[in-house]
Amino acid sequence: MIRVLVPLAQGCEELEAVTIIDILVRAEIEVVTASLDDQHMIHCSRGVVLQAKTSLSEVLNQAFDMVVLPGGQPGSDNLAADERLLELLRATVKSGGISAAICAAPKALKAAGLLDGLKATSYPGVLDKHPAQNMIYVNEIVVDSGSIVTSRGPGTAMDFALHLIERLKGIESRTKVEAALVRP
Repeated sequence: MIRVLVPLAQGCEELEAVTIIDILVRAEIEVVTASLDDQHMIHCSRGVVLQAKTSLSEVLNQAFDMVVLPGGQPGSDNLAADERLLELLRATVKSGGISAAICAAPKALKAAGLLDGLKATSYPGVLDKHPAQNMIYVNEIVVDSGSIVTSRGPGTAMDFALHLIERLKGIESRTKVEAALVRP
């Protein structure tokens, strides 16, 4: 079974978090949600409360095929400040997995040193004004740089999640999930 970790920081963007989780689950991917702190109740940026399955400290030694970071503020700042998470993102890439982030959360990929020399995108004003070393900012919905995938924001969350399915399970799985969503 393919396993994906979605770390949930206090102040994350709820639309992105829920869309990523929901779309990946529809593709029969095991999604583990983990709070950065020991509070499993996550107070999101717009006041919605989500409940994480576990905490990051409980899953640090587990293997994941992908780690996906929802954005939002102050959630993205909380992600970028967590050294345990930054090490997990680096370890995921080093072991052949994928680290992905949307909206302002690519700043955590930058903090982990994972965007140097790559193409990436983010919410306007995040990476375009403060890029990583030799990073090329691309104004596209989803930017796939191999072991790193980035996206722009809440309006691109569905496209981002569908792209992640394609990376993990192939185009047929993506097409099946996309068809069930009755997209135009």
